[in-house]
Amino acid sequence: MLDPHSLYLRNMVLKREEVPSFRTYPFNLPAVHDLASLSFRKPVTFIVGENGSGKSTLLEAMAIAWGFNPEGGTKNFAFETMASHSELHRYLRLVRGAVRPKDGFFFRAESYYNVATTIDKLDMEKRGGPPIKASYGGKSLHEQSHGESFFATFMHRFGGKGLYLMDEPEAALSPLKQMSMLTRIHQLVKQNSQFVIATHSPILMSYPHAEIWLLDESGLREVELEDTEHYIITRKMMNDREKMLDILLGEEQ
Repeated sequence: MLDPHSLYLRNMVLKREEVPSFRTYPFNLPAVHDLASLSFRKPVTFIVGENGSGKSTLLEAMAIAWGFNPEGGTKNFAFETMASHSELHRYLRLVRGAVRPKDGFFFRAESYYNVATTIDKLDMEKRGGPPIKASYGGKSLHEQSHGESFFATFMHRFGGKGLYLMDEPEAALSPLKQMSMLTRIHQLVKQNSQFVIATHSPILMSYPHAEIWLLDESGLREVELEDTEHYIITRKMMNDREKMLDILLGEEQ
């Protein structure tokens, strides 16, 4: 397991003096506006916040600055279906550890379909050698359900000793699969891997000894799982479902 001094990604710094304006996108987002730096001290870091807080934009910029394709995949993926990423990566400086990871993947639920399509296309054009899909379980990702294809990547393509940046990996996973993903994350952490995950899932956030960074109107701050709205609201809903539904549906007298 990696210690704080051997993490592959140790710090992220926003070059604020080079930002043209903090009044325009993406620099006006809560995730960016007051950001100076973010240090990584644990093998697993979660970035959480409401929709529109900028967590996915921040993770995307980190991935591009590291050398990943904006739409996801490994550093060898160079496809582009639509250039929709922001320019934030140009203003980030990543502080890397002394040891380089042997594996890496930028997983983003939003454009995972494009990654799967590119793998099939490259395999059709491939001349000799094993197909790329062999690294993803041997079956086309398009020939599986959305959740199954997600999990095939986690189980087969993630090989350990890697840096894995993940944007909402729970999007197609059932609660049971999310718990299975916790097991897989732990297996890979024990194989000297580092994760940075943007998520809404309190199940994933429950990974022990992880850092949880919350984005809200005040900027970026570290919190405990029990202090996140994700946990609080889910707990209230499950513990007092009838009262919550009365409030939500306007039936409370």
